[in-house]
Amino acid sequence: MSIDAHYEAPQLKLWQGRRDTPPGSSLFQYIKTLDLTKPLPDTHSAITFALLGYSCDEGIRRNLGRTGAAEGPDALRGMLAKLPLHRKDIAIFDAGNILCRDHDLESTQSALAEAVNILLQNNVTPIVIGGGHDMAWGHYQGIAKKLPSENLGIINFDAHFDMRPTLEGGRGTSGSPFLQIASAHEASKRELDYNCIGIQASGNTSHLYATAKRYHTHVMSAEEAHMQPAAATTFVQRVIDDNQHIYLSLCLDVFSAAYAPGVSAPQAFGLAPWDIIPLVRAAATSGKVISYDIAELSPQYDNDSRTIKLTANFVHEIIHHHQPA
Repeated sequence: MSIDAHYEAPQLKLWQGRRDTPPGSSLFQYIKTLDLTKPLPDTHSAITFALLGYSCDEGIRRNLGRTGAAEGPDALRGMLAKLPLHRKDIAIFDAGNILCRDHDLESTQSALAEAVNILLQNNVTPIVIGGGHDMAWGHYQGIAKKLPSENLGIINFDAHFDMRPTLEGGRGTSGSPFLQIASAHEASKRELDYNCIGIQASGNTSHLYATAKRYHTHVMSAEEAHMQPAAATTFVQRVIDDNQHIYLSLCLDVFSAAYAPGVSAPQAFGLAPWDIIPLVRAAATSGKVISYDIAELSPQYDNDSRTIKLTANFVHEIIHHHQPA
């Protein structure tokens, strides 16, 4: 499908920084725009990233969560612009936003899939910013177009499995994307390697645990990730060793509300950033991560821009540690 009906071209005006910043020091001076409705330029860089917004609350609304994540992508750009850039061997683009129109989540996910596929086909590593975690279903479909049969490991940092059943008519929600991915694997007789880190018993029913077990999900609870950092490292290393490619997804509700209040479902017993940073770094430096996303940034619920700053810093981690295959 064409992405035009759901696409908003990037706006360089969102990237502003201090006038006294030395040239070439910060992201606002380095970022370029990339219109996905036009031919992509040759960047001549070994590592090229594109920040792609998923400006959609519909999946959260269907899942009866508090909406607001549609504003996440643009809010993040304003914060990310000010951060320093220490790495000069990369190219970074703003690829604009995928918008949800008329509550049509399914078409929005299809447009995201096409946008991700365009980037991957041009050797650009997507960093998708949401928006509800329903973006994972669209994101995965874009990756699957690029890798229809190769081994793909999925690492999801999340308080929830997000394996809820779809609604009537097969309509997805922010709670269903990884069951949709699992069902797609089952239908195509493709092995699923789904790995969840940060799962909380208080956020998942026994039915969801049973669903995760049915699809052979590898699970590390929030308590285990916090109390056993060596085991968490081993958990991630197994995914790296057993797969040709990795799709890494970070749902911001994996963090404690002390660090990430601006999410759809804030967590009392969530993780600290330093529980997760070494694990993201291990995956990024492996040379196997084909695409990244960060879900459920809701600026209207944020305090002191804590969640936006946290998200910007994780993007900063990704672009400074990612290695190509």
